[in-house]
Formats: sequence, C-alpha cells, structure tokens
Amino acid sequence: MFVLPISVLAQTRITMPKNKYKVQDDVKLGNQAASEAEKQFPILNDSDAQRYVAAVGERLVRAIPQQFQQSAFDYRFKVVNASDINAFALPGGPMYVNRGMIEAAKNEGEMAGVMAHEISHVALRHGTAQATKQSSIGTQLGTIGLILGGAILGGEAGAQLGAVGAAAWLTKYSREYETQADILGSQILADAGYDPRDLANMFRTIQQQSGGSRAPEWLSSHPDPGNRYDKINKEAAMLRVSSNPIKITRDFERVQSRLRGMPKAPTMAEIEKSGGSGQQSPVNNGRYQTSVAYPSTRTKSYTGGNLFSMSVPSNWEALEDQNQVTFAPQGAYGNQGITHGAMIGIFQPQSNNLQQATEDYVNGILQANNYLRQKTTYSRGTLSGRNAYSTVLEGRSPITNKNETVTIYTAQMQNGNLFYVAAVAPSGEASRYNTAFRNMINSIRLN
Repeated sequence: MFVLPISVLAQTRITMPKNKYKVQDDVKLGNQAASEAEKQFPILNDSDAQRYVAAVGERLVRAIPQQFQQSAFDYRFKVVNASDINAFALPGGPMYVNRGMIEAAKNEGEMAGVMAHEISHVALRHGTAQATKQSSIGTQLGTIGLILGGAILGGEAGAQLGAVGAAAWLTKYSREYETQADILGSQILADAGYDPRDLANMFRTIQQQSGGSRAPEWLSSHPDPGNRYDKINKEAAMLRVSSNPIKITRDFERVQSRLRGMPKAPTMAEIEKSGGSGQQSPVNNGRYQTSVAYPSTRTKSYTGGNLFSMSVPSNWEALEDQNQVTFAPQGAYGNQGITHGAMIGIFQPQSNNLQQATEDYVNGILQANNYLRQKTTYSRGTLSGRNAYSTVLEGRSPITNKNETVTIYTAQMQNGNLFYVAAVAPSGEASRYNTAFRNMINSIRLN
C-alpha cells in the first residue's frame, strides 16, 4: 500500500478565499492594468534577461497545485528597469519583476521566492477576493485595476503603483492573504526544485537594503518580517525539499552580472517624478514608422538646464527624462528606444578617469542592447574644449531589422560625472545623418 510521507501530509492546507467574481473578471482586469502599467513603467529592453525571468516563472507556474490552476490565466513575466527590490502581479497572470530585485538576490532561489509569492497571489485570486470583502467593488475594479500587493518590498515603491490605481488601498492588503502567499509560495518553490528558505532569506536582504534596523514603511501594514521568516522556515521543514536545491545557476550569474553592469536603474519614485503621475519616458509614447524624415538643414537651439546648450535639427523633437534628453523625428521612437536621432545625458561613473568611465558607460550600453557590437577602438578628441572619447557600435536593429550605427561621444563634467551623446541612425542612411551629427557635436557648449 502506498502511503504519503508524514512531512507531505503535514504541510499547511490552504483554502481558496471566498470570491463572488468570475475567473474571466480577473483576466480582464489584469489585462487592462497590464496595458496601463506598461505605459507607466520602463520595461527593460534586454531579451536575455526577459527570457531568463520568463523561464523561471514558467517553472514555478508548473508547480502550482492542481486545485489552484486556472486554464484561463495567462502567466507572463517582464522586467521593469527600476532599482527597488520589488515585484508585482496582476489578476489573471501578468507579473513584473524589478531589475533591482534580481540584482539584490543572493541566488536564483531568492529571486524565485519573490516570484512564487506573487504567483500565489494570482493563483489564489486575492485581488477579486479582497474586492469581495470590500463590498464596494464597483469603483475599485474600475479605478484601482487590482494590482496585487508589492511582493517583498512594497513601501514607497509599492505606493508608486498609485499611478495605476491602488496606492493606500494596496498597502492595506490583508495580512491573511500575505501569509497565504508566503505559505503557498513556499510549497510552489519546493515542488519546483527550490529551497523555500530562500524566500525567508529575502526578508534579511530587505532589512539590509533598508538600513538594517530601519524597517521599510511597507512593513507597518504587512506581517512582521521576523514572523514571516519563522513561518516560512517552519513550513519548509514540513515540505519535501530537494537535497540539492536550485541555488546558483549559470543563467542567474550571467543575467545578474549583465544587469549590474548596466547604468544604474532609477527608483520607482524617480520614475514617477520624471514622468509626472508615474508616467514613464515620453520616448515610450511614440510609434515607429517605416518612413522617417531626414534631418532638417535648419536648426533650433536647446538648453539643458544649467548644464549645456546645443543646436539640433529643427524637425527633431526634444523628449526629456530626468537625466537624459532624446532628440528624434516623428516615427523614430517608441517603447523599445530610438531608431534615428541622439540621446544626451549624464552618467554617474564609478571612476574619475575619463577613459574608464567611458568604457563603463559603453559596456552598459552593450549589455542593455545585446544586438550591438563595438566596431572601433576609443578615439581621443575634444568636445566643448574638453578632452573627449568616441567609439562606434554596430548591429542589426530588432526594430527596423536593418544594420544600425551608434556613435558614442563622452566628456567629463567638473563634478566628475560623464556627459554623453549617443547618435543613432541606420547604417545605410549614415551619409544623410553624419553632417547633422557633426554639426550637433560641434555646437555643444558645456557649462
């Protein structure tokens, strides 16, 4: 006679919360909120990182207990270019993992733990279950969009989701549901080959990232991290955990290294501040066109605060972010970046050496745009009377499917920051753009 091990029989039993809404309501709300989220948060344009996170997510989804599986749900995973240790999920399956969470994780198990917690919120339909409790579901479903609780570190980062709705309502997410997500997340982790203790360990990382004893504001309305740490470890002791759980993998090390090598990601607060009400970069609001106007021979002046001034073609728009301005014509920009034009901004390097700072910046560009390769060595020159470096990158653009040339120019500001220009054009149209780029570079005046 086959008998289940006592440890498996003893695992905590989870009951699906009461819910008066249809599964299709979760799907509809999640899709609507996902559309809004992707307008407001910068999705990382890195296919390697996206594939990796999706693969881990799919592994976890396969481990959801059968009684919580919903065939109508479409679990899908994207990386947000934000530094906060956070992730959030939407009803029906869309999930967003912050780049900062991947960079902070000590191993793949910690990252997977955050994801399993969020997947559990979705599987247990906590969004519509919470709305069932609230009674005033009519307005909540329409205006809140039901983003589920910030996974591990909500706090101010979670509050930034107020741009999509949620805000204060989100941070009052029930302790009961957070505990359920921790327990089911632990069970999913064990069944997927991970150690649930890695989810518990992520709370230690939270404390370290938040200044040790200073707990994140988010924890004031969520279970105490010590209690959660103990409960997860207690649950792990009752589960069948692999003797050789997934920890450090080559994919994890490769992707984490890539992300850490990129220019520093903004915080959620900076993303909200730079776009107003949580809106992301205006570049992402564009729409690509197959036909893009050539640079006008007429120019217009642009002043970047008290940092610099320059001239640009009169038919290029100025699209301003917090630390960067992009100049591009209509049809040349969208949610994957630009195909024609120039990006000008400030990079905070680790080194005060101009050449090293330039190499660090270029390496970040190459890692964030893995279709590009460095074609030339670094050339020395001047920009606004200062020592400068330049180099040329090339590759086949995933947007236009044409070879693309990116010329990088750098110079050092008096405060040690790196001033950069990244001039972008299809290689086949270089002759039409080189004069415009050259005139633009020669017009720059650094203050």
